[in-house]
Amino acid sequence: MSEPAITQDLVASHGLKPDEYERLLGIIGREPTFTELGIFSAMWNEHCSYKSSKKWLRTLPTTGPQVICGPGENAGVVDIGDGQAVIFKMESHNHPSYIEPHQGAATGVGGILRDVFTMGARPIAAMNALSFGLPSHPKTAHLVKGVVEGVGSYGNAFGVPTVGGEVRFHRSYNGNCLVNAFAAGLADADKIFYSVASGVGMPVVYLGAKTGRDGVGGATMASAEFDDTIEEKRPTVQVGDPFTEKRLLEACLELMASGAVISIQDMGAAGLTCSAVEMGDKGGLGIKLQLDDVPQRETGMTAYEMMLSESQERMLMVLKPELEAEARAIFVKWDLDFAIVGETIPEDRFLILHGNEVKADLPLSKLASSAPEYDRPWVETPAPAALDAVPEIAPLDALRALIGSPSYAHKAWVYEQYDSQVGADTVVAPGAGAGVVRVHGTGKALAFTSDVTPRYVQANPYEGGKQAVAEAWRNLCAVGARPLATTDNLNFGNPEKPEIMGQFVGAIKGIGAAVLALDMPIVSGNVSLYNETDGKGILPTPTIGAVGILASLDELIAGRPRPGDVAVLIGETRGHLGQSALLAEAFGIEAGDAPPVDLEAERLAGEFVRANRKAIRACSDLSDGGLALAAFEMAEGAGLGLVLEAGDIPTLFGEDQARYLVATAKADALIAAGKAAGVAVAVVGRFGGDAVSFGADTAPMAALSELYRTAFAKAVA
Repeated sequence: MSEPAITQDLVASHGLKPDEYERLLGIIGREPTFTELGIFSAMWNEHCSYKSSKKWLRTLPTTGPQVICGPGENAGVVDIGDGQAVIFKMESHNHPSYIEPHQGAATGVGGILRDVFTMGARPIAAMNALSFGLPSHPKTAHLVKGVVEGVGSYGNAFGVPTVGGEVRFHRSYNGNCLVNAFAAGLADADKIFYSVASGVGMPVVYLGAKTGRDGVGGATMASAEFDDTIEEKRPTVQVGDPFTEKRLLEACLELMASGAVISIQDMGAAGLTCSAVEMGDKGGLGIKLQLDDVPQRETGMTAYEMMLSESQERMLMVLKPELEAEARAIFVKWDLDFAIVGETIPEDRFLILHGNEVKADLPLSKLASSAPEYDRPWVETPAPAALDAVPEIAPLDALRALIGSPSYAHKAWVYEQYDSQVGADTVVAPGAGAGVVRVHGTGKALAFTSDVTPRYVQANPYEGGKQAVAEAWRNLCAVGARPLATTDNLNFGNPEKPEIMGQFVGAIKGIGAAVLALDMPIVSGNVSLYNETDGKGILPTPTIGAVGILASLDELIAGRPRPGDVAVLIGETRGHLGQSALLAEAFGIEAGDAPPVDLEAERLAGEFVRANRKAIRACSDLSDGGLALAAFEMAEGAGLGLVLEAGDIPTLFGEDQARYLVATAKADALIAAGKAAGVAVAVVGRFGGDAVSFGADTAPMAALSELYRTAFAKAVA
């Protein structure tokens, strides 16, 4: 089959700007072949090269005594003591999920699981953070249903518990939903596998499922904005098979135990191209591939299609040749493909052969490390105007506006479609704060959470970035866990617009300040840019995934309030209503500044909660919806009523940071401990009865609970 001629339109359709194409010509000194153009397009697109974000990502704190491996590998690795490590990462599958919600979300889960087990870890937990358009938008219900089904069907069949996440709705996601997937696994700290190829003449081995045409050009598609040609992009979405992935997991872990693996890399974005180039580049080696030997499930595939296919459930490995027979036997046993498709070579070359023809011959190091890197112009987000007077509303009407909105209603409709108990180690399942999973065979447990408030980031990227980290810190502290480290999924619009790039820079600065102050280094992550449709960007959504540790389950705070328990507020209340959930949901107002985040106060309050866990029966951090929403959720979850003494809107619904609400029978002891520690601690009400009272405003809990538990399904059914 003859290859198409290289034209300006063809170059543009591959996402390469004219100056980038000139750079390509300068590197190879000739016109590229069609396959070479595809390879450059894959390696130089935003999704794979981070060309707009590298400069700023380098400023993030990524090290600490607990960090075994920071960014740059498939996932981050953090020491949890006793010779064990937790390996975790978060990644986006936004564009594919909008085009084909079920498969887009499912393969997002599959891809993040491979990132974890390619390093030698057995996955123990998954989370997802989902952002959708308005429930009234014609596509929203279809997207919600498809994405949730896709996440559930893949995770449940693979056998990993989904233990947490978040779901939000906002008009800015009408044409571009966000699907951020997180996975964590466990491994022995001295048995971590990396993707650095070593040794010349070593076999390069293809593992797993066969290659098809699904997902060809997926990474390039994920680095572009959407417009009205979106339906034509459906073939760029991959198709997943969780049962094959489960076999691949078991085969890979068995293979790793055999000692045959020199390096290993999952085939994710840009498939065979990206995995081969990254392994070779990290090891300072060239790679020669013979595509005739690639297992294929379709006939007549071209070199271009094979190099850019994003077919799922595939790995690439550099193998110790003397253990080939043993390695092959493992994959035969698990009914998976095992094919030697190339070798490492000493020259700096990426040599692709197909049907006795050279389809590509490129300097390998230039594909990865010499990708364009931009210092994009950016403008600081202007300071928001002060908040005008807040419209009047009765306190319980304000609560109804929140619990009746799909963003804050009960999410059982979502998480009941996920298996949170597979593996039998889940201690705290979704719906009750951070998820908690036992470290099997030990007394330890790990806690997982994912957080961001996009309204805050839009108004004030620096404070919003800080707040995402601070809320993750609070969620972990609220279950008694000591925060260890973070991963990020930075979802923004078009970085070529200075105001969008300004949001990105501000958020990175805020995230960096917070992870440094709270000792939660960023060990892995993902950047997703060009989340725009018809020129309109999403709210900036830098999702923070965080992991904490409980040295023993005796440290867990996971009780529910009991009748007569006192409601005690930890932290200072000033009544900040700018960018609050109340304004957004009750009045459709997004105005004012994000709440300021005092990182020293965050540290002090979180450490206070953990130090006084014996006096605390139940705990929730305060975030969206402030005191009122947190208190309602705690009481409703326990089947109790609630009395809060305050009756004013700022005290009830203000979103001041560094605060927790606890249920306790030992309020006096907590107040005394607060005085000693310099932390504000105050009684604000009590749990019990069958009504909810905010000051003089009272309503039956049963009616509020009915609204809270049915609003989500009604909005998206």
